[in-house]
Amino acid sequence: MLPRRYRNTLLKLVVAIPLLWLVVTLLLHSSDSKSESSQNSHNKHRDKHKQDAGPRAEARVDLLHNSNRLDSKHEYDELIGDEDDHELDHPGVKAKDGVEGPGVLAPPHDPDGPGELGKPVKIENPSKDVKTKIDQGWQDNAFNQYVSDMISVHRILPDPRDDWCKADGRYGRDLPATSVVVCFHNEAWSVLLRTVHSILDRSPPHLLDEIILVDDASTMDHVKADLDTYMKQYPKVRIIRAPERVGLIRARLLGGQYVKAPVITFLDSHCECTEGWLEPLLDRIGRNNTNVVCPVIDVIDDDTLEYHYRDSGGVNVGGFDWNLQFNWHAVPDHEKKKHSHTAEPVASPTMAGGLFSIDKAFFDRLGTYDDGFDIWGGENLELSFKTWMCGGTLEIVPCSHVGHIFRKRSPYKWRSGVNVLRRNSIRLAEVWLDDYKKYYYDRIGHDLGDFGDVSSRKKLRDNLECKSFQWYLDNIYPELFIPGEAVANGDIGNEWSNQCVDSAAKREDLHKSVGLWPCHNQGGNQYWMLSKTGEIRRDESCLDYAGADVILYPCHGSKGNQYWQYDHYSNTLRHGASRRCLAISAKKDKLTMEECNSEQPRQRWRFQTYNPSKVDKNADDDDEEDS
Repeated sequence: MLPRRYRNTLLKLVVAIPLLWLVVTLLLHSSDSKSESSQNSHNKHRDKHKQDAGPRAEARVDLLHNSNRLDSKHEYDELIGDEDDHELDHPGVKAKDGVEGPGVLAPPHDPDGPGELGKPVKIENPSKDVKTKIDQGWQDNAFNQYVSDMISVHRILPDPRDDWCKADGRYGRDLPATSVVVCFHNEAWSVLLRTVHSILDRSPPHLLDEIILVDDASTMDHVKADLDTYMKQYPKVRIIRAPERVGLIRARLLGGQYVKAPVITFLDSHCECTEGWLEPLLDRIGRNNTNVVCPVIDVIDDDTLEYHYRDSGGVNVGGFDWNLQFNWHAVPDHEKKKHSHTAEPVASPTMAGGLFSIDKAFFDRLGTYDDGFDIWGGENLELSFKTWMCGGTLEIVPCSHVGHIFRKRSPYKWRSGVNVLRRNSIRLAEVWLDDYKKYYYDRIGHDLGDFGDVSSRKKLRDNLECKSFQWYLDNIYPELFIPGEAVANGDIGNEWSNQCVDSAAKREDLHKSVGLWPCHNQGGNQYWMLSKTGEIRRDESCLDYAGADVILYPCHGSKGNQYWQYDHYSNTLRHGASRRCLAISAKKDKLTMEECNSEQPRQRWRFQTYNPSKVDKNADDDDEEDS
């Protein structure tokens, strides 16, 4: 038998071990209960969050695919609720995948979403409520804001570049960086953000120093505090606000003051940059800092936001007419012969002005913009002329593509009673056109009014030792028709009726019948020129007769339906191909073509000025041979 002390020890162990087991069991059960309770609580919270998140997600889908829009952040909060929860605090979830701003929902980017790859978005049979919102968007922006709001601000675009542009080693390695200046006034939220994100998403970070947004005294709330809050998450975006409305030209000058990069790039606030847009521009400036370069400007449809583009074979260059209005025309043959591939940069006489890059030091040396210009208009031609005349080169770079929404009207209001474009153009003519300014004044009248002091701009031109405008026409734009070479110019009047040939000559006026209006001796729609080769033209539009009405048609230089013979003695205008004469109807209400009769007063026309010494007699001889 064991001693007493061992029996006591054994008894204690027999009693203690079960008690210890019981305690451990109780503790483990308590821990499991708490864990289950915690898990149940978490599951309840998660289920509740799912219940809350479900309607929000469904609301997003409904808003996106069923074309419902929210007019304010308040409406969004009412429908979708407060998203300031644990899910949005999680580092894997970005708040910017939710609401991008007032009136715009931007769910996580859907590669098959509306407008992706530049495809059109069409609203078929909209409800009355949707139609109201569509109309309001057009009124506010002069484009379809409703459709824009349906499209991701990060949408993918097609790559319009030729393969030539993508070749290895095509561009230099040590390219200069740029600051991009974007001016806006009450721009639509989704369009402005899409502009900014297309720059950020498709520009190499080391080449993009900063995006400078210049607010030209906007009045709409969404581009004030909301824009400031949104852009805080992008360190490369800076917002500068003009204290009062200053217009595009002075807004750009304001933004330029903050540029720190060696190159400044100007874009409009309704653009989209495509893949590889920036490197080709900076490469040209890196090779020569006096190169001023423009991307190919593709068209973003103002209704469907479809992205339209063409390959480098369809590239055009800039020109102008004697109304000092910019126009596009095909690359001339003498320029084509300089290149082995259509994607190579081509010289352009002028730029459209909205989208371009320029070395900042060179821009400053050229005097930037004329600070006497008001609002907008004419600044593109001024910069074009002085670039060429003062030692630089202006190019279109086909490897760089940027889309642009072309609006058919301006949605913004300005003070009335001031013809800003006319005043700016007069300043331009006085400083840069030399004796050729008379051709512009023939169009607008010679009462120039008050156009301000241009002495400092003339001094700038002298200091830079710029070439003459004659040099520019001879070497840079030899294709331009010179009014001084015309046989006759001015109005074409019929004394019997005191009516003059009258027609606008814009692109939308082509292929329409030429009209009549009482003669007013103020140029404009009654200013015509008779060329040496028998064209009756205004700039690039010619009178054309194909057997029905006399219409305006693009000048083609091949005579045919555009060949006219003027007899200064009988005052008749005979059409070369039909042998009929231009006449005014007996009711004095339209132009007609009749059998020629020099005694008929309805067929007698007098040009305002006529110089018989400039008549090309060979032209008439050639016509006689053809007949």
